[in-house]
Amino acid sequence: MEKLADHLSELADRTLGVTLELCWSQLRTRHREQPRFAVLAYGKLGGKELGYASDLDLIFVYDDADERAPENYARLAQRLNHWLTTRTSSGALFETDLRLRPSGEAGLLVSSIEAFAKYQEESAWVWEHQALSRARACAGDAQVGAAFEQIRRRILVRPREAAALAQEVVAMRERMHLSHPNPTGQFDVKHDRGGMIDLEFIVQYLVLAHAHRYPQLTGNLGNIALLKMAGELGLIPLATAMTVRDGYREYRKLQHAERLNGAQYARVEHGPRRRYIEATLELWNAVLGSGATSTAGAQS
Repeated sequence: MEKLADHLSELADRTLGVTLELCWSQLRTRHREQPRFAVLAYGKLGGKELGYASDLDLIFVYDDADERAPENYARLAQRLNHWLTTRTSSGALFETDLRLRPSGEAGLLVSSIEAFAKYQEESAWVWEHQALSRARACAGDAQVGAAFEQIRRRILVRPREAAALAQEVVAMRERMHLSHPNPTGQFDVKHDRGGMIDLEFIVQYLVLAHAHRYPQLTGNLGNIALLKMAGELGLIPLATAMTVRDGYREYRKLQHAERLNGAQYARVEHGPRRRYIEATLELWNAVLGSGATSTAGAQS
């Protein structure tokens, strides 16, 4: 499953790169030959875990002092998003989600790299720093992408108070769980307790809580590699981590198959996945402690 996700993610990266070049070349008001503009990938694309029918979580940033830059890059971002999402007789390239940008839907479509850094330093919520743990520059100007990576690592290695961080992560997980009810008797491999999102939140917590001591956790390595690293560093029980890692692989395989069959959700029988569900819940409680009690109970 890692190879498939790598290939799908690389295809998306290359598509974004080509589309960006074409959109800029056709922008009549462009003020330079090459844009000082980068596309930042979050979520599945950011972690190189893209699946079939996955949307792209994107943020657009630029580093350009020219007075024409804000307007031109806003036009570029609008055109890029339009080209990606427009439905033709052959379908659309991708669905995109731009809500992770600074200030969400109320924020500007594109930000200067300075404004992005200031927002992350002073205003971002914990869940936005969680999202930053699996973000990367995937297209556009390499220097702008490198500047983003410096910001990302600087934010992730901040020392944080573990109990307060755990409380924030658990509260966010609870909100997500409540927003995705599962009325069936089956196991939703992504949203239900013991599933993919629990594992992703565990990894994000481990990065934010321990990267100040172990900066190698800031590497954009994917959930499976980071889970193993955390086990080898002694942050979590290694044996449980390996079982959860195997479960995550299984969940991704099931998700790929269900999405290929046109299903909106990957929902399967609990039985064959019971040990993975239980191991994930065990790890959740080990990592997030008593704060996880309210959300680690009955599964949907």
